[in-house]
Parts: sequence; structure tokens; C-alpha cells
Amino acid sequence: MNRRHVTVTILYFDGCPNWDLARRRAADAIRSVGIAATLELRCVETPEQAGEIGFAGSPTVLIDGRDPFPSDAIGFACRLDGAENSPSVADLINALKS
Repeated sequence: MNRRHVTVTILYFDGCPNWDLARRRAADAIRSVGIAATLELRCVETPEQAGEIGFAGSPTVLIDGRDPFPSDAIGFACRLDGAENSPSVADLINALKS
């Protein structure tokens, strides 16, 4: 079992229909990999804040502060990462392992 500790952060904006799916998938991926992790939720509240932090849309998943699914888009909008607009559990598992 891997003993490292990671922080997984879900960045989202209020009203995003996909942030909870991303949260559930991240929790499933963390359990599957069997690592010690902190799962944080961070609400991005304004377009100005989105620009300041380089917010790539809602939801954005960060692992130890890094976006494993980089995007050129920055802004206060939905993030379109596939059919359900959230990384899959398999993609999150791969990101946690790397």
C-alpha cells in the first residue's frame, strides 16, 4: 500500500451541476488507490477570483495543487471534460498513481 499523503481539491462554483459528481468520483478513486488523502472543496465565488487563481472551470480537480487534466480555458464557467463534465474514476485513479 502506498503511504504518501495527498490533498485532492475540488474547485467549483455555486450552482455547478457537476461538482458533487467530481467529489464522489474523487472519493471513490482515493479509496480504490488506498492512499492517505484529504479531500477539500473550494468554492470559487466570483469571475475575478477565477481569473486570479487560474480557474479552468467547474469542477476542477487538483491533486497536491496541480491539475492533472490541464485546460487552456480559464474562467467562471462549466468545465467540459467528457460526457459528464467530470473526470472518470479511472482517470482519477491514474492521476493519483502518478
